[in-house]
Amino acid sequence: MSYTALYRKFRPLKFEEIVGQEHITKTLKNQIIAGRVGHAYLFNGGRGTGKTSAAKVLARAVNCLNPIDGEPCNECEICKAALTGSLTDIVEMDAASNNSVEDIRSIREEVNFLPTLAKYRVYIIDEVHMLSTGAFNALLKTLEEPPSHVKFILATTEPQKLPATILSRCQRFDFKKISNEDIIKRLEYVSKESNIEVTNEALKLIAILSEGAMRDALSILERCLQDGETNIDEDKIKDLVGIPKLTYIHSIVKAFIDYNVEETIKSVDLVLNQGKDLNNLLWEIIKYVKDILVFKATGKLEIYNSSELEEIRQLADKVTKERLLYIITDLSKLENDMKWSSQKSILFQIEMIKLCSQNIIEQPVQNVDKRQQNKKETVDNSGKLTVGSNSKLDEKQNQVETLSQAISKFDIVNGWRDILDNLRQNGKIMLYSNLLKAKAIELNDMCIGISFPEGINAFGKSILEKPENIIELSKIISMEYGKDMKIKIIDNVEQLPKKEEKKESEIENMAGNLDIPINIIEE
Repeated sequence: MSYTALYRKFRPLKFEEIVGQEHITKTLKNQIIAGRVGHAYLFNGGRGTGKTSAAKVLARAVNCLNPIDGEPCNECEICKAALTGSLTDIVEMDAASNNSVEDIRSIREEVNFLPTLAKYRVYIIDEVHMLSTGAFNALLKTLEEPPSHVKFILATTEPQKLPATILSRCQRFDFKKISNEDIIKRLEYVSKESNIEVTNEALKLIAILSEGAMRDALSILERCLQDGETNIDEDKIKDLVGIPKLTYIHSIVKAFIDYNVEETIKSVDLVLNQGKDLNNLLWEIIKYVKDILVFKATGKLEIYNSSELEEIRQLADKVTKERLLYIITDLSKLENDMKWSSQKSILFQIEMIKLCSQNIIEQPVQNVDKRQQNKKETVDNSGKLTVGSNSKLDEKQNQVETLSQAISKFDIVNGWRDILDNLRQNGKIMLYSNLLKAKAIELNDMCIGISFPEGINAFGKSILEKPENIIELSKIISMEYGKDMKIKIIDNVEQLPKKEEKKESEIENMAGNLDIPINIIEE
């Protein structure tokens, strides 16, 4: 008998079994009960949140011979055929590998034929954002004038990539990340049904690591069973998913927070002598320092047990938020530098020593104070003391003022604070911290400018211009606007589009030259 993965074995068969999406399943059940099922649906949400499962349940429910309160019975011949995959009237298509015009044209030809057994022919198109432009155009024609016996269910993780013409013809349902509490409840049920002994701490850790995706949670649980043991604890999960022992990470971070060079080098050598990967070690250090910062700011963390949390509390009491931000920024820069270096270990050890210097915060502050002096005393030829301006600082100040004045002529993005909160809640701390002093302005209907009236340093700009950060920010802003929006970093006036403000004066000049009285009426 072939093995079935847990996420497939425990795939929801009814709406009530879909975890954490009650706001969607309730609506769909009511539509089925009232007989008002739409012709096209768009299920949007992150991976493992139940989009495909809901699509399969909906496809069976609209065709079920004996539906019960909007749920498929899963006992009639139609439901059984659908569950075994033998019902040709329910067609599942992966747009990632079937994204050509020909694939969609074949659907257009099929929809003209009546279903063979079921009441409706249902097409489930997963990862629909992967369709080509031509394929979207071909699909649009069918969505505009669908036959009464055809239903479409589109699923995607990136709705901003879909044309507005497609979006406007679908009923859209947004699947949210599943809460840790709901994931834990489902894991408890799966563990009980599968005779798996798992501790509460292990369930909590799995829920946190899955980041709101039920499928990921079940996959982690399944990996813990590969050795044949059915007893799972927290340590076993950490070993399997590659989380290093916090003892080493804590000792390294504690050492440079205490400015202890000798202990820092000793702790680093201890880890490296065990054959640990340097890049993974650096990432874990950055993550640990970030968690200390989050704890210092919020007073709570989820992924740590009580003893580990107490160690973090002690470190948080020793260090300022400013120093933690500096450490994260500096280590992130090191991570980027190490990608191009053949001497990674040397760079790493030098950085660890550098972080033990007590001047890493004070020195930049002193430099800023010096740059902020906007006057300087000079002695002219007559020996008279005069106060003159610092030309470089004045020039910089003028640039800042000019940019601020130019930015004020554009509309500000109203939901900017919500967008920043979204980044922070999703753990994008580096991106979030570099955008705190930024302003988002609407350059045009399809582009948002991220401006910095107070200026931005080279490192901050490099963080923002990383392709993955641009994609993340563009995705969140696009979801806020409900359409695909581009992002542009603005740090000087030349990057701003020209505003048409001189039309009135030009018309007045023309009137003067022609000696014709012209009244300009503002609408």
